[in-house]
Amino acid sequence: MLTPWEGTVEYHGSEIGGMAPEDIVREGIDYVPQTDNVFGSLTNDENLRMGGVAREDGLSEVIDQLYERFSLLDEKRSAKARTLSGGQRQVLAFARALVMEPDVSLVDEPSAGLAPNTADDVFGHVQAVNELVTAILLVEQNATKGLGISDHGYVLDQGTVRFEDVAADLVDNEAVSKLYLGG
Repeated sequence: MLTPWEGTVEYHGSEIGGMAPEDIVREGIDYVPQTDNVFGSLTNDENLRMGGVAREDGLSEVIDQLYERFSLLDEKRSAKARTLSGGQRQVLAFARALVMEPDVSLVDEPSAGLAPNTADDVFGHVQAVNELVTAILLVEQNATKGLGISDHGYVLDQGTVRFEDVAADLVDNEAVSKLYLGG
């Protein structure tokens, strides 16, 4: 969403750095922010429809599929998003991002501020969607949980890649465990 100050950002061989967010979404990349990620005054259904504002067709069909995938949203279609729990809001934000049927989903701190059981539910949704339809780039402070659902991982330290490997190998890496996972 920011213009790079160094280097380039490419997707499918095209430069997207500095491109308007709505154009990036049309290219197949969505973003699920950590906070302020739903419209509290809108219903779940209205939030999902907002996620498809750039769609040219098939909006109702995609939303119906999302209700099937996320039954808790289906049960609360007409509920205002502000009445949802933190975990339910996170699932709504994730579902809304999927309305455009992205190839890549950027997910920022999905467990932030959530109780452990609720965070586990959210991670389960992230993993299920990843297995079904889209690649996910996940940024997560809970490194053990994040790596537990990931194929590959990068451990950053002060903005620099300190470790990079298959996720399971990072979890088993003694240095990573000692420095970042509390092992």
